[in-house]
Amino acid sequence: MTIQVFGHKSPDTDSTGSPLIWAWYLSEIKGTPATAKLLGEPNTEASFMLERWNLEKPAIIADVEAGAPCVVVDTNNSAELPASINDADVQAIIDHHALIGGLTTKGPIDITIKPLACTATIMHDLMGDDVAKMPDAMKGAALTCILSDTLEFRSPTTTTHDREVAESLAASLGIDIPSYAADMFAAKSDVSSFSDAELLRMDSKEYAVDGTKFRVSVLETTSPATVLDRKASLMDTMTTVASEDGVDQVLLFVVDILNEQSTLLVPNDLVKNVAAKSFGASADSDTVVLEGVVSRKKQIIPNLKV
Repeated sequence: MTIQVFGHKSPDTDSTGSPLIWAWYLSEIKGTPATAKLLGEPNTEASFMLERWNLEKPAIIADVEAGAPCVVVDTNNSAELPASINDADVQAIIDHHALIGGLTTKGPIDITIKPLACTATIMHDLMGDDVAKMPDAMKGAALTCILSDTLEFRSPTTTTHDREVAESLAASLGIDIPSYAADMFAAKSDVSSFSDAELLRMDSKEYAVDGTKFRVSVLETTSPATVLDRKASLMDTMTTVASEDGVDQVLLFVVDILNEQSTLLVPNDLVKNVAAKSFGASADSDTVVLEGVVSRKKQIIPNLKV
């Protein structure tokens, strides 16, 4: 039976590219039939990657069948995976996030979780000498994933190894990293075709703090004004999204990639208190700027307090 390889819901670039990379590796190098899947529509930057490297968009699945073999990448959190994931045959996990728990498996599995900025970097290491066999499309996907997750090496999650792997891939492809990253971020910044609800869910994770459930949404952009011009309607829509998704509050951080800061929308006293307790920030209006805060994984979620 073909192994399904997928990442988390609300797929970003890493959760779109890494399944493609690992499915290629399993099928073409290890001789094990595998196919990449998505758990939702990819974001605009991920779509740019697919088009730039002529990669077919993986099929979107809503759930997995009992006993279906699969490999989970770019997450280990069962809340970000199909509802029936514990009935499937999870054979491996490749990830770079903190261990959350909640997954059960049919037997012992391969688990690789490393403190690197990107799943694609870990996959590059796991392939060893077989990296030389990667076609340009897979190299391009890996490069895009790393540049996305590191914000072109601006994010505090970036390691020396992530940078070295990205620079090696770029050199082999003849890619100028600053120019290519600018094209990526321009694609990510074009959110004009998305509804407010889609924006709030586009790059988001559910996270609970002392019994309060949040949807923590991050929009990384080189044009924050484009998003902030919609702040009134976005804040109105937060109530609907929170109700539909079973959370208490949506937190939206608009990350300014170039200025390395984020703007938190402050629709009510709950979020005002979150800003004060989590980041020491005084919110005197419906937004507050958080200097130097660009990483949800390293700077936002670990600091959340209510």
